[in-house]
Amino acid sequence: MRLVKTITAVAVATVLLGGCQATSSERAANDNQAAVVQQLPEVNIPYEMFTLDNGLRVIVHTDRKAPIVAVNVWYAVGSKDEQVGQTGFAHLFEHLMFNGTENYDDEYFGPFERAGATDMNGTTNNDRTNYFQNVPTPALDMALWMESDRMGHLLGAVTQEKLDEQRGVVQNEKRQGEAQPYGRVFGFLAEQTFPEGHPYSWSVIGSMEDLNAASLDDVHQWFNDYYGAANAVVVLAGDIDVETAREKMETYFGDIKAGKPLKKLNSWVAKSTGTKRATMEDNVPAARIYKVWNTAELGTEDSTYLELFNEILAGGKNSRLYQRLVYDEQIASMVSGFQYNRILAGQFFVIADAKPGVELERIEAIIDEEIAKLLQEGPSQEELNRVRYSSVASFVRGAERIGGFGGKSDILAAGEIYQGNPSAYRDEMATLSAATPADLQAAAERWLTDGAFVLNVVPQPKYTTAQTGADRSKLPEVGQLPELDLPELNTFTLSNGLEVALAERHDVPTVQMSLVFDSGYAADVGGKMGTASFTMSMLREGTAKRSALDLSRELEELGTNLSTSASLDSSRITMDSLITSLEPSLDIMTDLLMNPAFDATEIERKRSLWLEGIKKEKASPQQQALRILPSLMFADDHPYNAPLTGSGTETSINSLTRADLVAHAETWLRPDNARLVIVGAVTEAEIKPLLEQYLAEWQAPATAAPVKQFPEVARFNESRVFLIDQPGTPQSTIIAGQLAPSGKVDNAEAIDVMNTVIGGSFTSRLNMNLREDKGWSYGARSSWVQADAEGLLLALAPVQTDKTKESVLEILAELNGYIGDEPATAEELDKVKANKTAKLPGAYETKRALLSAIVDMLEKGKDMTWLEAYGQRVNSLELDEIQAVAADVIRPDALTWVIVGDLEQIEEDIRSLNLGTVTKLDTNGNPID
Repeated sequence: MRLVKTITAVAVATVLLGGCQATSSERAANDNQAAVVQQLPEVNIPYEMFTLDNGLRVIVHTDRKAPIVAVNVWYAVGSKDEQVGQTGFAHLFEHLMFNGTENYDDEYFGPFERAGATDMNGTTNNDRTNYFQNVPTPALDMALWMESDRMGHLLGAVTQEKLDEQRGVVQNEKRQGEAQPYGRVFGFLAEQTFPEGHPYSWSVIGSMEDLNAASLDDVHQWFNDYYGAANAVVVLAGDIDVETAREKMETYFGDIKAGKPLKKLNSWVAKSTGTKRATMEDNVPAARIYKVWNTAELGTEDSTYLELFNEILAGGKNSRLYQRLVYDEQIASMVSGFQYNRILAGQFFVIADAKPGVELERIEAIIDEEIAKLLQEGPSQEELNRVRYSSVASFVRGAERIGGFGGKSDILAAGEIYQGNPSAYRDEMATLSAATPADLQAAAERWLTDGAFVLNVVPQPKYTTAQTGADRSKLPEVGQLPELDLPELNTFTLSNGLEVALAERHDVPTVQMSLVFDSGYAADVGGKMGTASFTMSMLREGTAKRSALDLSRELEELGTNLSTSASLDSSRITMDSLITSLEPSLDIMTDLLMNPAFDATEIERKRSLWLEGIKKEKASPQQQALRILPSLMFADDHPYNAPLTGSGTETSINSLTRADLVAHAETWLRPDNARLVIVGAVTEAEIKPLLEQYLAEWQAPATAAPVKQFPEVARFNESRVFLIDQPGTPQSTIIAGQLAPSGKVDNAEAIDVMNTVIGGSFTSRLNMNLREDKGWSYGARSSWVQADAEGLLLALAPVQTDKTKESVLEILAELNGYIGDEPATAEELDKVKANKTAKLPGAYETKRALLSAIVDMLEKGKDMTWLEAYGQRVNSLELDEIQAVAADVIRPDALTWVIVGDLEQIEEDIRSLNLGTVTKLDTNGNPID
């Protein structure tokens, strides 16, 4: 059986070595005695080191006391070298290294057991993976052959069967560990004490999800990335000399590839501030407290000082906490602690188990009290001498052995891998020997005065279950759903001609309103793209009497949310105010409406940010496609021939002037081109006088209100393909677009339901095919863009690059089947009906949701009766109606395909589909060549 240690406290094993004398400093506050000399035992580990031409480092220590040789192979790879989503790889691969090689495809332990090997194991921690064994001297060639064979000749023997087998072993190891009392603690602590993405923020053993996802290709890549000769150290210790070692190492390891160059972090302490707390219930025998601080990394003087400080505080029966909690007050059954040293960061642990009936808060208070006392007074010289000598004694006893944990080969390998120096123990010995109580005190001050994480692990309460329960033989049916009952909509007109629609809702004392203008991106036609969006955004950037910061400050003081925006067909000023703040909020809203400053400095600041936003849109495959698609669907003189993001182009935004913004506002933001919709705890009698007061000066100009013109759109009779290159991307983004009916058509519910079945929900056909069945995409969907004029029907699927062609074929197959021999089914229709109607009672719970629905309703020329009858209209839809709408709307033979991906990998495949004319576009949508 192989034992794998996923957490090792390297502290004692690597820290110290005697061989010289240390002078202690005077500690007047405690015993006022003169400095004394502490005699430490002497240990020496002589070695010679050489490097093969392939970068493999070899360390040789000769010790002839027994005819055995320790072979210790360390790879500079651990769980810290994994990526989010691929955790557990280092440990999983360590298991695979014991399952045979290309030239010895059998259980690795066999030859060693027959040769009488001892201290044989392999382990993984955050920073390294090691494999070690002691073998009789005559078996050294066998051991080196085996170790070199798995370093250089492994992958041919790593099969899917072996991966699945060891994956199961590791997962059972994880289950076994987590089934132990407190077995889930260290994984949780890793997540909570380091920031997301930090290499120590996940456990060495990894997550079940990541282990399940590990593919054979992933595992092979891991070996190729990290198991090269240049990323390894081999220590030979015992009955061996450097000449013999060099000859044998050249023979067995000299032909192994160096491996790829690697990038590695050197330090990331992630020191915290404040105190963070958590409680975990578990099947544990006693309540336990863990108190943890992020501290200095391995190899620093502070890490050594903190080890000694921890020993004085919590290391054994003579420690201050053990004596106080276990002996004196007898409220704890166990106290321990350690400084957990690793390459990137250390952690200082204090752990205590409460006796029955004792609150963990009482134990924590004493922990804090004893730490505070040590911080204030410092440790005594006697305490420092005691823990220093004990630590050195442990080190000396370990160094008696040539192999195994804490043996000489282990010490030398750790020094080289962790600190680039086999003699690193000497530096730590020097720090340890010269350490004074003041050094320990100062280090603790630096690291333990802030940033603690406190975890209380408490026994899970004993729950009981009833003898009987619900009938599980069938799913209960949903009862009669309540009818939708919306407030009445009261409409009136202000003296300036502004139409107002008010729905009263007095549940909480707030008012929400949206001033909607018939403009939007479509108003930019004939002008500069992005003007509408830019103008609406600039309204929040200051007025004639309020700067942008003044606006933000006043709104924050009033507790009011005020936003400005533009969409395809409309622009809006939306406000959410408390009743008590309504009047001053209206003052601000009307100020930015009627007196926008359009300050030149603010315009340039906004322009700079806006252009950066366009760059980001172009960098996103989906947004890039949505920017370009409208220009492929609509003629130049059509209002919808503009990026669907509304942001315009670099050229148009760079050319915008203050005069353009003023002209847009004066042309489109006028009361006879607007409607104010209000939902809230206010009556007409209360709100109308306020509106008249604050909007009295907002008058329509003498000229007629503008009207957007929508020329007839020519429909395409054949498919076209447009390709946009994004080299190196691992995904292709596929959009298939076509013209569709306006959102104002009478059968809009039927079109919406039809779209939901094919691609408008998680369980739609497109998503179930490409995500759930094929696993080629994280999500595929279709969307109906419900515009005032012609709409768009879009199918969208980001897919893995090597399945681009196949995904296009699947999308086509789904669309053709939907209007052909696989039309919508009664089951699909019933499912969509149930979903859309069952959620209606809660759909308008908030004022914001009701406000949005009323705005949309009024733009379509409908009333509240129509809105309330939505569920009835959906439920009345018949299957043949859905099938007929699909056949009428969907045109798989006349799609406009926009595909963004690595054209070097996908272009030839796309062209081979013969979908239609293929055109390559640049990032601005211009044809290439």
